[in-house]
Amino acid sequence: MPRLTVIRLTVNHQMTTIPLTRPAFEFDGVVRLTTVGTTFVIFTIVIGFAAINTGNNSLYIGLAFMLASLLLSGIASKGGLKHLALELGGIDEAWAGRGAEGRLRIANRSPIWNVRDVIITSEEIEQPIFVAIVQRRSDVLVPARFLFQKRGVVQLKTLDLYTRYPFGFFLKKRRVRISGEVIVFPRLLDEDQGRERFRPVEGELHPAGRLGAGTDVHSFREYVRGDSLRQVYWKKSASLGRWIMKQTELEAGRAVQVVVDPYRPRGVSEEQFEGMISAAATFIYDALRRDLDVVLSLPRILMRAQGGQPATPIFRALALLEATHEPVAQTIDRNAIVFSVGIADERETA
Repeated sequence: MPRLTVIRLTVNHQMTTIPLTRPAFEFDGVVRLTTVGTTFVIFTIVIGFAAINTGNNSLYIGLAFMLASLLLSGIASKGGLKHLALELGGIDEAWAGRGAEGRLRIANRSPIWNVRDVIITSEEIEQPIFVAIVQRRSDVLVPARFLFQKRGVVQLKTLDLYTRYPFGFFLKKRRVRISGEVIVFPRLLDEDQGRERFRPVEGELHPAGRLGAGTDVHSFREYVRGDSLRQVYWKKSASLGRWIMKQTELEAGRAVQVVVDPYRPRGVSEEQFEGMISAAATFIYDALRRDLDVVLSLPRILMRAQGGQPATPIFRALALLEATHEPVAQTIDRNAIVFSVGIADERETA
C-alpha cells in the first residue's frame, strides 16, 4: 500500500504570540501637558499673582510674554499636525509575528509651519517612528517596520501622530486615516516548537517537463546521424519501418507534495487551526530552503514551487485559506505530507 504521512495537530498545541507594550507617551485624547509645560504653567500663574499684587509693569510684560508663548505653542502644534497627510509607500514580504520592512510617505501641506519632532505610532507598527522635521509644502519618505500578529488580509486604517512642536509645552495628538492592504503570510514556528521533526523528509524525484537525462519518455523524433542507438525506440521503429528515437524528460530533482486539509471539526479552536496552518507553512519554508521542490494541494488548487526560489503564490494561498466546517475531498498522491487538525479520538489512540 502507498505510504501516507499525516501530521495532525491536537487541541493541546499552543502558539506563542509577541506581547505588545504601549509606549509611555501614548494617551487617549487630543492634547496633554508635558512636564516642561506643567512647570511653565505653574510659573506663569505665580508671575500672574505677583503682577496683580505688586502692580509691577515688568511683571505684567513678562506675564503677557508667557501667555503669548502658551497660545503660540497651541496654535503652532495644532496647525502643524492639521496639515500632515500620510500614505502607505509599500510593505515588503510580511509574515505573522515577524517584522516587515515598509515605507510611509508624510506630506506637509501647510504654507506656514515646518513641523518638527513628529512621532508616528500604530498597532501595526513595531516601534514608534521619529521624524525630525517635515518642511512646509514638501513630503518625506521614511522607513517603517510593521508587525502583524495574524495571517490573512490586514487593512491599515489609522495612524497616530504626536508632536511637542514648537516649545515642548504640549504633547499634541492627531489620528490620521490612511488606506492600505497587506497580505500577511502565516506565522513560522520556532525551532523549539517542532521544526526539527520535518528535517528527515527527503522528497521524491519528479519530471521537470523538458528534455534531458531521465527515465520518463518526453517525445519521439526521427533518427539523425550521430544519434546513439541506445535511444532507439525499437517497438515503434519496427511498426513504422524506420528508426524512431525516444527523448527522455529531465528529472528536476526531489519534490514533496504537501496537502493541507482546511476542514475544522466542531470543538477545534481557531488557535488550533492556525497552528496547523503555521506548521504547514513552516514545513514548506524549510523544504524550499533545502532546495526541495514543493507541490501544494488545496481544495481545487494545485501549486508548485522550485527549491531555492521564491514561493510567494504558495504562501499567499496559505495566508488566505479559510476553515471549512464540512469535509472536502482531495486527491492525495503517495508519500504526500498531509496537514490536518482535529481532536484525538479513540480511533487514533486504539
